[in-house]
Parts: sequence; C-alpha cells; structure tokens
Amino acid sequence: MPTVGYYPGCSLEGTARDYADSIQGVCRKLGIELVELEDWSCCGATAAHSLDHELAIALPARNLILAQQQGLEDLTAPCALCFNRLKTAEKALKKKASEDPSTTPEGIQVRVWDLVEYFSRPEILDKIERGIVRPLQGLRAVCYYGCMVNRPPKVTDARAWENPTDMDRLVQTLGATVLDWPYKTDCCGASHAVARPDLVTALVGKLFRRALDQGANCMVVSCQMCHANLDLYQKRIAQEHQLPLPVPIFYFTDLIGLALGERSALNWMKRHMVDPEPLLASAGL
Repeated sequence: MPTVGYYPGCSLEGTARDYADSIQGVCRKLGIELVELEDWSCCGATAAHSLDHELAIALPARNLILAQQQGLEDLTAPCALCFNRLKTAEKALKKKASEDPSTTPEGIQVRVWDLVEYFSRPEILDKIERGIVRPLQGLRAVCYYGCMVNRPPKVTDARAWENPTDMDRLVQTLGATVLDWPYKTDCCGASHAVARPDLVTALVGKLFRRALDQGANCMVVSCQMCHANLDLYQKRIAQEHQLPLPVPIFYFTDLIGLALGERSALNWMKRHMVDPEPLLASAGL
C-alpha cells in the first residue's frame, strides 16, 4: 500500500469536514495510506503574510521540519492556501540552506503536493481508471482551480499556471464531459466573503454566468474556500445576477468516490448547501 504524508489544515477539521471525509474515503478505496502529520499546526493562511513576513514563513516551515523529522518524503495539502504557504516555506528553507548550510545542514527534502497534482500522477490516474464502476456520463462540468494553487509559478512550480489541466484530465477520466472555459484560475473572493460579500457575489456571479454559457450543469473544485463561496451564496447570486441557479458544486474527490462506487460518497455530498441529488438522478447516477 503506498503511503503519503497528509497535512489537513484547519478548515478540514471544521467547516470542510465533508471534504476531509471524501479524501479519506477515496484513499481507502484506492489503497493509499494517508499519514497525517503529527503535531501539525496552522500554516498562517490567510492573513499571516500580510502582517509579519518572518512569522508567515515560520508557521508553515515548522510543519515541513516536522514532516522531515517524521521521515515523510511527500506531503499532500488539500487546501490551496495551505499548499501555497507550505510551498513558500519550502522555497525559503531551501534558499536559506543554500546560503548558510549550518542552519539546516541536511536541507529540506520533503516535497509538497497539491492534492489534485498528486492524484493526477500516472500510476494513480491509471488505478482510478481501472477501478471505475459508474462512469459519470451526463455530467457536464467546468473545473475551477481558483487563484492560489497554481500562482505564482515561481512558488508553486506549476507548469501551466494560467491554463491548468490536471483536474480536467482527472474528471474526464471519470467519464464526465469536461468543458473548456476561460475562468479556471479567476479569484472567487476568498475570505472577503466576511468583509466584502458584495465583492464575492460579483466575482462568483461572473464565474457562474460563464459556466452556464458554456453549457455546464455542475462545477468541480479542489479548494474548500472556493467551494464555500460557490456553494453558500447561490440564492443571493441568482437574484442579483438573474441566473438560473442552483448549480451543484463538487469536490473532485466526491466525483472520484462516486465513479469508484464508494457507498459513502452521497453522504459527503448531502452536506453541501446545493443538493446534487436531482442532477445525479437525472444523469442516472
């Protein structure tokens, strides 16, 4: 059984428990052992980097040092914000070690993975494809990556930061129709939903309008902040922007579980604000 380090981050133990459960369920189905980082702590997202630069590096760096001490070579982060901060710390620690080897003589060997990138590795994608028992025909999806998981490329190492395709390829493997669209990496407003809900509804309204124009009947995400902004405010957005909502918002792990025949997949999705069951029923899923 392959093993991989797992940094859940704060929200997956709170408001995004459904995402955490889907990740655990899919990994069990695929025979992947998630090794949760022992004694992990908050990475500082979203505000630390705007308040104190050294603290914003120290918070995620502590987790990378713990991962190295625990013998983890790969560390997955399902949260786009956590991934971005951990990658920032990874780069900072490597730079510091190259400039002054006495500080971290062994260097940092842990590789931080975005969860979509990890699941898109050829050997895992092949295992997913061989395990499909319920192809997701009838779903017309746009994949929404958000603005943090691929940018800036000098931090994230993303090869196609303006037009990523890993999630598209993964969802297409599951049998769904994946529609191309130009807003894959636009911002949803993130935590501005608290201070500037008007800004978030404007940004998300634009995303929904273009997704519907492309013919989508659902959207697929890998970030719980994006999921919240797309899932929570659809009634208000429908009224303000005159859009025919609701539209189900799936985590990519929801769809993997559904395609693999994981019995608990519907339980994960029932905890979303927009009920996906009418769409799934109409598609014979």
